[in-house]
Amino acid sequence: MDNIKICKGISDISDSYSGFIIDQWGTLHDGQSLFPEAVETLKNLKARGKQIILLSNSGKRNNADQSRLEAMGLSPDYYDHIVTSSEVTRHKLKAKDDDFFLKMGSDYFLLNRHGDTKMVDNIDDLNRVDDIDQASFILLTGSDAPEKTFENYYDGILKKASRRSLKMVCANPEKHITLNRRNYIGGGAIARRYEQFGGVVHYIGKPYPLVYNYCFSLFENIYPSQVCVIGDSLATDIQGAINLDIDCALIANGVHIGSFSKVTSKADIQKMLKILGKNFGCEPTYFIPKFHWGDDLPDRKNKRKGE
Repeated sequence: MDNIKICKGISDISDSYSGFIIDQWGTLHDGQSLFPEAVETLKNLKARGKQIILLSNSGKRNNADQSRLEAMGLSPDYYDHIVTSSEVTRHKLKAKDDDFFLKMGSDYFLLNRHGDTKMVDNIDDLNRVDDIDQASFILLTGSDAPEKTFENYYDGILKKASRRSLKMVCANPEKHITLNRRNYIGGGAIARRYEQFGGVVHYIGKPYPLVYNYCFSLFENIYPSQVCVIGDSLATDIQGAINLDIDCALIANGVHIGSFSKVTSKADIQKMLKILGKNFGCEPTYFIPKFHWGDDLPDRKNKRKGE
């Protein structure tokens, strides 16, 4: 992409799209509290008739994610749907509507975080086993780091599973989790470790198409070309949008904040975006310094992209 549009805020792109798929952590909040202008920006989008889906790579189901956002102060009035990779995984496990899920069996070995089993609760035809040698597949919903590491737990399990040619379903492809400002291995890192041992992994979550297609099915009378993805990660949010050839906006004050913290001019922003683009293999349609509204817009009839 020769030139990425530098925007002041979300208002610069708001009337070009009918729907928005918006990341949560790093875009709307920092894991503990909402960013100052997040609610007002979502409120402005809804006031202009936009449909909004909040998409997250998470081991939690939609209702748990909604409760967490409400506790932070974000009302469901300001978005239409929450979608987590865990919820989409649960849907696929229940539906068994493609060959991969039809053929993987019913006995699963669970790799989760802090004993959370809500994703698989009340799925009648699945059976959890505690011995990897009895499993027909691995279900990975999260990492139990820092208590469990590759060395003291995961490698042993993964090597046994690989020798048995078990397939893995990864419901949270994030490579890292951040606790007390320190990064630890996430579900995505465990899945990639399994691939290094020769295992086969089926990923559900950003940047893989399945979660985006699930989001598209929730929009009402909106085509993918009328949707923009907004997020703070080139590796997940931006790459996911590019995989489906839809427009996307990078929010700078999330995971890439260190790259942009001292960059001010548009020329320098473009240079940094090119550097990051080479490192990550993708570039956004738009660059926005943070998730905020920006300049006020006239109270005119909304226009859709292409009209």
